[in-house]
Amino acid sequence: MQDLLQQLEDHIRTRYEIEADDDDFTVDVHLFDYGYIDSIGATALIAHIEKTYGIQVTNQDLMLYSMNTVREIADFIQQKTAR
Repeated sequence: MQDLLQQLEDHIRTRYEIEADDDDFTVDVHLFDYGYIDSIGATALIAHIEKTYGIQVTNQDLMLYSMNTVREIADFIQQKTAR
């Protein structure tokens, strides 16, 4: 799990240009409420998850799973890849 968290955090920091010294950015920060990712960024993040981890993120997944933090996204990926 720690590797997955680190991969996601690294990708999000790079893709969304989040500075390494940003003290607010953690694996538990709400990415949307804090303005790290907007709706367009969310679409790009879903595409990255699908491509990188070989899973499909359905509309039902978006309704069933909370994916607002790096940790929640990692939990979702683990659940989808365990099937």
